[in-house]
Amino acid sequence: MANKPFAITLKPGTSLANLTGSWRSARPVYLNRLPPCNNACPAGENIQGWLFHAESGDYEQAWRVLVRDNPLPAVMGRVCYHPCETSCNRGQLEEAVGINSVERFLGDEANKRGWKFDAPAESTGRKVLVVGAGPSGLSAAYHLARMGHKVEIHEAGPLAGGMMRFGIPKYRLPRDVLDAEVQRILDLGVTLKLNTKVEHIEQSMQDGAFDAAFLAVGAHIGKRAMIPAGDASHIVDAVSVLRSMEGEDKPMLGRKVVVYGGGNTAIDVARTVKRMGGEPLIVYRRTRDKAPAHDFEIEEALQEGVMIKWLSTIKQAGVGEITVERMELDEKGFPQPTGEFEKLEADSVVLALGQDVDLSLLNGVSDLEIKDGTVQVAPNMMTGHAGIFAGGDMVPSERTVTVGVGHGKKAARNIDAWLRDITYAPEPKHEIATFDKLNPWYYSDADKTVRPMLDMIRRQTSFDEVQGGLDETNALFEARRCLSCGNCFECDNCYGVCPDNAVIKLGPGKGFEFNYDYCKGCGICEAECPCGSIKMVPEDI
Repeated sequence: MANKPFAITLKPGTSLANLTGSWRSARPVYLNRLPPCNNACPAGENIQGWLFHAESGDYEQAWRVLVRDNPLPAVMGRVCYHPCETSCNRGQLEEAVGINSVERFLGDEANKRGWKFDAPAESTGRKVLVVGAGPSGLSAAYHLARMGHKVEIHEAGPLAGGMMRFGIPKYRLPRDVLDAEVQRILDLGVTLKLNTKVEHIEQSMQDGAFDAAFLAVGAHIGKRAMIPAGDASHIVDAVSVLRSMEGEDKPMLGRKVVVYGGGNTAIDVARTVKRMGGEPLIVYRRTRDKAPAHDFEIEEALQEGVMIKWLSTIKQAGVGEITVERMELDEKGFPQPTGEFEKLEADSVVLALGQDVDLSLLNGVSDLEIKDGTVQVAPNMMTGHAGIFAGGDMVPSERTVTVGVGHGKKAARNIDAWLRDITYAPEPKHEIATFDKLNPWYYSDADKTVRPMLDMIRRQTSFDEVQGGLDETNALFEARRCLSCGNCFECDNCYGVCPDNAVIKLGPGKGFEFNYDYCKGCGICEAECPCGSIKMVPEDI
């Protein structure tokens, strides 16, 4: 009798007859990759997590996921420079997801609907002093309060908010928005003492019986420049100008106002002067592409009629005029003087050359290291003096609201651990879901929703908010543009393309798993996964 075909001579259910997975040299695994937006957020937000709830229309749950990391979403949705969007993979298809726009929408919804934070944990009986009611101090107070600690904020100024209030103009951040989010933090039981300057941190801790302290003093001292000037010359610093805008007595700068500097503060002052009826001129020694200010802010200032004189430096200030010298870039791109001078009308000169922090509260404190005007801290945000932590403008870092909020959260977690005599260890980060891990073929085109802008006449003549927000329809659409980079959203692609029926559906919200008895390791599932949550790994032999 002729021999039977090889396949059917095998005993059914064994060897290669049915268990085709034994042919494999690599196997697919489901994994969670780190979305690039989450990775880029200085506040450590779970952006993809809250976008998931927002795109389903559950805005309150989206807000609650958001505020686990950041208690100021309505503020951040207005003033953050959204590095998350710069890193967004969707930007390589058309434009990045409008994460900042959706964040603002959720923050505004919370203010409108009166959503409150979840109740704090049971009291620990420990007491923490926070110095400064700016973004970093408020963030630390919020997280510490939620952990059950008693928190007291000492603020030298008359109002809370720090540089959010005294450094960011109202046309960018309406004060009712800021006040609402500050109040929500205080409603957790946080005590705020205004007009209370901490002169010496150790004495304040002793007087108040505090177990630990977080220092978050903002950079409120404007840097000066060595400009020869006559006694009658009107030279002021930018921080003073912006701070005085919060009071009833507005600064008297005259009509022709020269702003010296190229950062965001210089832009803010110039746009403020424009709204006060003045004629601002920014003088900056380098070119536009080298200016520290964000380009979109420069563009908005130019649209409003602010004049900018690039490659120029002020050599002398007199009464009613200044002398500037034209600069030129050398072969390394650094500005060099040319010896060419020009006189310009100037009723006043505003110096926007950066800010310093008042560190006098640390005088006499042992074991501290201060370098270049900032306090050096360990990875856990603690200074060299046990129990005293610092963040925000006080430590070496980028000085933004978002960075400050992130410092406050990180410090709070480490203060909590220190008070409990343990070490805080953050969870290790997953590998990043880079664009090459995705299969963008499956995503349809969806152009970014642009936030509306105030008409130009009102932009130049009032302090009304320049940029509007998204409505519910637009916010929902924008949230749904998220690609869910690196994390399965149960599209069923792997289930549909598997030639061996080796993918098992576990039910809604539970994902999938592989039946390796039948998976041949062909890799089709990995290639066809839109979001990059499948990875082929060598078979463990």
